[in-house]
Amino acid sequence: MAPVDPHSFTDSSHPFATHISLSLYFDFASSAINASALLTLPTPYSGPIFLDARSLSITSIVDPKTLIPLPFSLSPIPDPIKGQNLTVSLSNQSSFLISFCTSPSSSALQWLSPPQTFNKTLPFVYTQCQSIHARSVFPCQDTPAARICYSARINVPRQLSAVMSARHVERRAPLSGEAAMACDDALWCAEGRVVEEFVMEQPIPPYLFAFAVGEIGCREVGPRTRVYAELVPEVLDAAAREFAGTEEMIRQGEKLFGPYEWERFDLLVLPPSFPYGGMENPRMVFLTPTVIKGDASGAQVVAHELAHSWTGNLITNKSNEDFWLNEGFTTYAERRIVEVVQGEERAVLNIGIGWRGLNEDVERFKDNMEFTKLKTKQEGVDPDDIYSQIPYEKGFQFLWRIERQIGRAAFDEFIKKYIATFKFQSIDTETFLNFLKANIPAIEKEIDLNVWTEGTGIPPDAIEPVSNIYTKIVSLANEFKFGMMPREDEVADWHGQEWELYLENLPKSVEASQVEALDARYRLAESKDYEVKVAFLQLAISSGCREYYSEVEKTLKEVGRMKYLRPLYTALVQGSGKEEAKILAKRVFVEARDCYHPIAQGVVESILSKHL
Repeated sequence: MAPVDPHSFTDSSHPFATHISLSLYFDFASSAINASALLTLPTPYSGPIFLDARSLSITSIVDPKTLIPLPFSLSPIPDPIKGQNLTVSLSNQSSFLISFCTSPSSSALQWLSPPQTFNKTLPFVYTQCQSIHARSVFPCQDTPAARICYSARINVPRQLSAVMSARHVERRAPLSGEAAMACDDALWCAEGRVVEEFVMEQPIPPYLFAFAVGEIGCREVGPRTRVYAELVPEVLDAAAREFAGTEEMIRQGEKLFGPYEWERFDLLVLPPSFPYGGMENPRMVFLTPTVIKGDASGAQVVAHELAHSWTGNLITNKSNEDFWLNEGFTTYAERRIVEVVQGEERAVLNIGIGWRGLNEDVERFKDNMEFTKLKTKQEGVDPDDIYSQIPYEKGFQFLWRIERQIGRAAFDEFIKKYIATFKFQSIDTETFLNFLKANIPAIEKEIDLNVWTEGTGIPPDAIEPVSNIYTKIVSLANEFKFGMMPREDEVADWHGQEWELYLENLPKSVEASQVEALDARYRLAESKDYEVKVAFLQLAISSGCREYYSEVEKTLKEVGRMKYLRPLYTALVQGSGKEEAKILAKRVFVEARDCYHPIAQGVVESILSKHL
């Protein structure tokens, strides 16, 4: 057996499926999908083939031409990280049809009951397949090394509609005989059901497979972009205003990185439980509602997900051990887009906030420095447990270091050539380094590439950004420990990012009276910008300000974004002599757990088990 990825059962000696055709019948009453998947191989194959599966009930596997059953087995004891190995035995077949059912405990799916939605009337379900959760929606070679095209028929109640990371073909009545063994015809064609059909013609890694089903509306914001959300006019209108500049960002991205290869760039604003800021699903980016800030600054998350259209979606890391190839490149690309569209100062603030995050995460992994490397070893490690800013910010710093060495014009040419050379491929760090050395001769004599990719911590030639506003904010934060608060005229034109940078640079623990005085003047605990609010509440918890516990509880119950859950739960349970805070953390998690996506549930559980 020759695994291609520490997080997958996929064997490198087996052929990779090139196309998957899905029939999905959504049963909201049981929080499950009755489904079938037709997997197509490049050529006929005889022998075993390994697929990843998690929390799936496999009903049958047949040859689609003859309907003769094919032998299969599911490893009896699930691996805690990888799930189960589904082995199918083929005899000169180039395709096979799997009938299966998902489980309500699928790690990729969050089923929201009507009270958990904005409108409170109809249910909602959505996927989050990164990093290794596609296997809980359908059996597949769930590794970014394997790229697939797919088609899908989604059968849902008529009051609901579906969106996907794919081209929408049509919405129509169900047809007899098209369920492809997902369920019987009587169920598929029942009264009150519709089919939404989609096709994805560009090969993508499985973690970019995505759909959402609910009461969904949309607004046009550009020639290639619609904003989708639950059918709530104020949410749709606010999102359309926030993301009005999207087309300009796409145009600037094309100037920097080459053609936009995905035709459309639509945006879906999900319910508050969505665990990430954004997810770069091609053609249909998923976003948390917390990025709608009312001042267009939330567009920076959109800039990041847009940048993934080139770095991550077009060129993909071969496994999570090379995650920096996706995120470091995308963070660099995002800041280049922001610099053009919103100005150099804004990009520098971004770099400064990232620098602080990088330093904090290096400190977080001080007992396991392996995860401060760019090229990591992740055998036996759940990628969700070690998710951090390091691949983003250390990866950014590495690319920024190369840019400084050879000059921006030369680096821009290099990036365009890199993207054109490897598009629609999955690569590893070695492939990138070989390409770098071949195209920028003697770069290894000027930059220690080994220290950057294999070394721990922050390399000595990484740098903190320099700009007037950045330096001013950091110096104001340093004055806080001497009891000095910024004056109103100094913060008059600050937006969320300036406040975030200021709060991130304050000492981790200060006098409770200072925290209260800061909030009394600037009302940070009530900020509509969650970056500001959460940074302030972290400070309040670590300074022992119990009067903010009710605001902490409210925040933990209204959003499920892990960027906010992780630091707030950690601040509550870390350290000794904090019984009241620890009791609060336990109680709030019990009460809020069902409103979190399964990935976020797992992350909070690991924080609580480590400290309680």
